[in-house]
Amino acid sequence: MSLLHEFKSVTEPLRLEKLFPASKEAQPTELEIGCGDGGFLLEWATRHPKKKFLGVERLLGRIRKLDKKGRRANLTNLRLLRIEARYVLQHLLPAAAFEAVHIYFPDPWPKDKHRRHRLIDEKFPALAQRILVPGGIVHLRTDDPDYFAQMQESFAPAKDFSSTETPKELAALTTEFERQWNEEGKPTLRVSYLLKN
Repeated sequence: MSLLHEFKSVTEPLRLEKLFPASKEAQPTELEIGCGDGGFLLEWATRHPKKKFLGVERLLGRIRKLDKKGRRANLTNLRLLRIEARYVLQHLLPAAAFEAVHIYFPDPWPKDKHRRHRLIDEKFPALAQRILVPGGIVHLRTDDPDYFAQMQESFAPAKDFSSTETPKELAALTTEFERQWNEEGKPTLRVSYLLKN
């Protein structure tokens, strides 16, 4: 069975109990936006079988590859959505449903005229707050110093979030892009934001 959700409607909000019908009891759920071909998500879902994981990716080739790898690994705690990130955050994901949101190496849109396409902007903290449970957390990584500064500026006025240390186990788990850029001498810039109870 495919891990990739087949949308019958892109206007009707998603229900996690329908995405994860095998889960009889409530389990913590984590979200990765821009999961690519899934190196991080596959490993994290494998390490945490008692949690549910939802991956969002816009590119068909990448998400098909992740679907294939996830099925091969027999991951019943993983589901995938092929859709644009901001739209799914604004309109389709349920409120107060996720204990963590992971966004690693989002497209930096480095040209000034393209910056408006960046996912992490002044509107993002409110989108994250809507879908997180109290005490939930947003984990961000990038190799782009300008985007990293924008991430921090975006969360600075968000009074319901506080900056916190990324857990060691999580920081140690790197993505394929991350390893590639680290080898090129680009350091990982990371920050996590905790939603206050």
